[in-house]
Amino acid sequence: MAVHSNVIPMAPKTSNAGPAPSEPPKQKKKLVRRLTPDNSQKLRRMAQVLFLLLNVWIGVQFYLFVRYHETAGQTMPASRPAGVEGWLPIAALMNLKAFVLTGEIPAVHPAGLFLIIAFLAISFLFRKAFCSWLCPIGTVSEWLWKAGKKIFKRNYCIPGLYDIPLRGLKYILLGLFLYAVLSMPVMAIRAFLEGPYGVVADVKMLNFFRYIGLTAGITVAVLVLLSVFVQNFWCRYLCPYGALMGLVSMLSPMRILRKPEPCIDCAKCAKACPSALPVDQLITIKSAECTACMECVAVCPAEGALQMSLPRKRTVPAWAVAAGVAIVFLGLVTYAKLAGHWDSDIPAQVYMELIPRAQEFSHP
Repeated sequence: MAVHSNVIPMAPKTSNAGPAPSEPPKQKKKLVRRLTPDNSQKLRRMAQVLFLLLNVWIGVQFYLFVRYHETAGQTMPASRPAGVEGWLPIAALMNLKAFVLTGEIPAVHPAGLFLIIAFLAISFLFRKAFCSWLCPIGTVSEWLWKAGKKIFKRNYCIPGLYDIPLRGLKYILLGLFLYAVLSMPVMAIRAFLEGPYGVVADVKMLNFFRYIGLTAGITVAVLVLLSVFVQNFWCRYLCPYGALMGLVSMLSPMRILRKPEPCIDCAKCAKACPSALPVDQLITIKSAECTACMECVAVCPAEGALQMSLPRKRTVPAWAVAAGVAIVFLGLVTYAKLAGHWDSDIPAQVYMELIPRAQEFSHP
C-alpha cells in the first residue's frame, strides 16, 4: 500500500536583492617620495672602516711590542698601545666596579676603564650604536653575512621557536660574567689585575690566537661559517658585551620612530633590519636588539615615515649620530691621555720579565 505525503515541496526562495555586497577594497596609500637621499649607511661604513683600521694598527703595534720583549730587545722596539685594553672587557668591568666604589683610577689597564665608559655612554645616548658603528667584530660579522647573501642570494633565518631562546644565551653569559665581577671585593680585583696574570692578560689574549689549538680553531671556523649564512650570528646569539650594551640602550631617549600616516606599509624596513625586528608593525623600536644601524631608515621610500628620533618626535639625522659617537669616544680618550690616565703604570722591566713567561701564568 503506497503512502502519500501531504507535504508539498517548496521551490527555493529567490531574492531580488542580487548578490551580497563585498567589502570595499582597502585604499592604497599614496607614496610621497623622499626629497633628499639617505646617507646614513655611507657614514656608518666610514666609521666602521676607520675604527677597524685603528684596531688593526693597535694589533700590529701590540704584536711588535710583545715580540720585542719576548726576544729581550732583539727585534724592532715598539711602545705598548693602551687601546689594546678595549679587547679586555672583563678587566674593564672589574676596573669600572672598583672605580665606582672608590673613585680611584686604576694603575693597571686604565684605558680599558675609559673605553668601556665611552661605549656605555654611546649606548645610552645613541642606543646600541657601538655594535653597528664601531665594534670591529660587528663590522666583520656584517661583511660576512652580506657576502653570503651576495654569493648564495639569501641569508637564513632561525625560526622564532629557536631564535628567542638562542638570543637569551648572550644574556646568560653576561650574567655569569657580571656575577663573577660583582662578587669580587675591590681588594681582590686589584690583587687580580696587578698580579702577573692580570698584567699580561692582553698578551695571553694575543697568544690564544697565535697558538690557537684544534678545538678553538674549529670553533672559530664554525662561527665564521655560521656568520656567512645567518645575519650577525655571533652578535645576535653569543656576544655578552653586546648584551650589556643592549640593556643600557633600553634607557636611551633615542628611538627609531615610524609614523603611520606617511608609511605605505611596504615592509621594506622589516626586511632590511639585521636584527629581524618587525619595524613595519611598530610605532617605536624599544628592543634591546636594535643597534641603531639605521638600515631600516635608509631603505624607507616614504618622506618622514621612518626616522631616528628623540622625545617629542624630534628627528636626529645620521650625521648627528655619527658626530655624537665620535665626540663621546674621542672626547673620553683625549681626556684620559691629557690627564695621564691612559697608559698602565707598569715599569718596562716588569714587562721584560713577565711577557716571555706569559704562558706560565694560569688564571688564579
